[in-house]
Amino acid sequence: MTVPAPARPPRRTLRPPSWLPVDGYVLALLATVGLAALLPASGDAADVAEGASTGAVALLFFLYGARLSTREALDGLTHWRLHLTVLGSTFLLFPLLGLAARGLVPTVLTPELYGGFLFLCLVPSTIQSSIAFTSIARGNVPAAICAGSFSSLAGIVLTPLLAALLLGGSAEGLSADGLLKIVLQLLVPFLAGQVLRRWVGGFVGRNRKVLGYVDRGSILLVVYTAFSQGMVAGIWHLVTPARLGLLLAVEAVLLAAMLALTWYGARRLGFGRADRIAIQFAGSKKSLAAGLPMANVLFGPQAALAVLPLMLFHQMQLMVCAVLAKRRSRDVEGERSPEPEPASGPSAPEPAPASGPAAPAPDTTAASRA
Repeated sequence: MTVPAPARPPRRTLRPPSWLPVDGYVLALLATVGLAALLPASGDAADVAEGASTGAVALLFFLYGARLSTREALDGLTHWRLHLTVLGSTFLLFPLLGLAARGLVPTVLTPELYGGFLFLCLVPSTIQSSIAFTSIARGNVPAAICAGSFSSLAGIVLTPLLAALLLGGSAEGLSADGLLKIVLQLLVPFLAGQVLRRWVGGFVGRNRKVLGYVDRGSILLVVYTAFSQGMVAGIWHLVTPARLGLLLAVEAVLLAAMLALTWYGARRLGFGRADRIAIQFAGSKKSLAAGLPMANVLFGPQAALAVLPLMLFHQMQLMVCAVLAKRRSRDVEGERSPEPEPASGPSAPEPAPASGPAAPAPDTTAASRA
C-alpha cells in the first residue's frame, strides 16, 4: 500500500492589487521604450523597422475591419442618442478641453508635449476596456459595444481631419503625401477587412487569442520604431522629469473633467443609470491601439513625443476606471439589496431581487489591450 505524497502548498505569486490593473502588456510597452532608448534602430535597420511598422499598421486596421460586425453596428443605431452623446464626448468635448490647455504652453507644457496632448484628445474611444468596465459597473454592455465600435470607425476619418485642422504644422496634415498615407495604411486595410469579413470573419473569431498577440506585437513594433526615431533625432532632451510630472497632473485633470462631464451630463440629458455608466466609460477613455498607428502615420519622425501623452493617459484611465467601476457595482448592489428594518414579530421576508441577471465581470487587466 503506497502512501500518497503530501500535497504541496500552492506557490505564492506576486500580483498587483486588483484595483491596479498593471498587466504584462503595459510592462512590455515600457520595456520596448527602454529597448529603443538603449538600442535604437538606425541606418538600414531603421529602414527595415519603418517598413515593418508600416505593414503592422496596415495589418492592425485590416483586423479591425474583419472583427467589426456591420450588422451589429447597424442594429445599435436604434440607441442613437446614446451613441451621439459618446461621439460628442470623444470628438467634441475632448478636443475643446485640449484646445483650452493651450494656455499652459510654455509654462507647464512644452509645445512638443502640448502637440501630443492635443493629439490624445483627438483619438477615438476604446472598445475592450469600455465593455469591461461597463460590465463590472452593471451598465448597458450592448450600448458600450456599439458606442466603442462607432467611435473607432468614426476615428479613422475624424482623427486625421481634426489633427490636420487643429495641430497645423505639428502633423503632416492633409497634404497629398499625408492623405495618401492615411488612405493606404488606415482606410484601405479597414475596408478590405470589412469586404473580406464574410470569408475571414470565422477564422478571426476562432483565433481571437492568437490574433490578439499579433495586435499587441504590431503595436510594440510601432512603439519601438517611433521611439527609435526620437532617440536618433535627439528630441528627448526636451523632456525632463519635471515636465513629465506636470504632464501627468494635466492629464489627471483632463480625465477627472471628462468623467464628471460624461456622468452628470448624461444625467441632465435624461439617460438611465445603465446608459450613464456606458456613456461615462465609453466617452471618457482613449484608445492606445488606434492612436499609436495613427500617430505613426501623421507625425512621422516626431511620433515619439506625440504618443507619450497617450501612453501615460492610457494607464491612468485604466487605474482610475477600475476603481470607479467597482464602486459603481457596489452602489448597484446596495440599491438591489437594502438592509431590512428590524421587526419585533417574526422575521420579515427578504426583498425580492431585481429582475435580470447581473452582467459578468471580466478581468480588468484585459482592458489594457485596447
